[in-house]
Amino acid sequence: MFEDLNIEAMANTFIFPYAANIALAIVIFIVGKWLANTLTDVVVKLLKKSKMDDMLISFVASITKTILLLFVAIAALNKLGIDTTSLIALLGAAGLAVGLALQNSLQNFAAGVMLIVFRPFKAGDFVELAGVAGVVENIGIFSSVLRTGDNRELIIPNGAIYGGIITNYSARSTRRVDMVFGVDYDDDLKVAKELLRAIILADDRVLSDPEPVVAVSELADFSVNFIVRPWVKSADYWPVLWDTTEKVKLEFDAQGLSIPYPQMDIHTPDKSKLATEI
Repeated sequence: MFEDLNIEAMANTFIFPYAANIALAIVIFIVGKWLANTLTDVVVKLLKKSKMDDMLISFVASITKTILLLFVAIAALNKLGIDTTSLIALLGAAGLAVGLALQNSLQNFAAGVMLIVFRPFKAGDFVELAGVAGVVENIGIFSSVLRTGDNRELIIPNGAIYGGIITNYSARSTRRVDMVFGVDYDDDLKVAKELLRAIILADDRVLSDPEPVVAVSELADFSVNFIVRPWVKSADYWPVLWDTTEKVKLEFDAQGLSIPYPQMDIHTPDKSKLATEI
């Protein structure tokens, strides 16, 4: 009889309350997990409405769900009577240690988020990043991939990109081609200027607005320099630059205009005169 009373008392004191706590902890976990999934879906829908990058949406959703589930797990463990204060402190210390160990990676991650959010460039743009130029192949969370003109693949950490100057050559629909051509001091400047202008205006790729500029820019040591600045569509920049340079050389040769190059005159004393003086 006493044994039955002890068992019943033990059941009332320990087993039933603990079983109730276990059941309640399970309910907390199940409901909390459902709420975490629901809140994550809401965050994803809001981010998609803001037209944010899919990669960033996926990453934010994953982080949000993980943090919410962590809170749910702590709440469930706390209901079981487990002291979660030390667990939270341990997680905080672990997070600090991981943050210090992955400082550069976190910097690259933060820079990647900024690049995806503010979009100074996009895939397919021709850009200059961290001192190198190429076409953007991919913008990742930690690094971005460029393809150079000679088909090399460059992987650049996002921290190096966002911390430096970003030059996007594809951001504007038009670009100005800046060229300098020199003629000899003995050549006719008016003829050279009209010839340069005719070469530019004859090219259908050159835009009429803004009007191209051809003017004398410098009286240099060995030449009179002209600046030639036509405006073209961004896609025509390099073809116009190369074709114009070739046409100028051919037309100058045909018209008898010379393109000077640096020269140095060295005067030596007359040996016979020097011997006589000695």
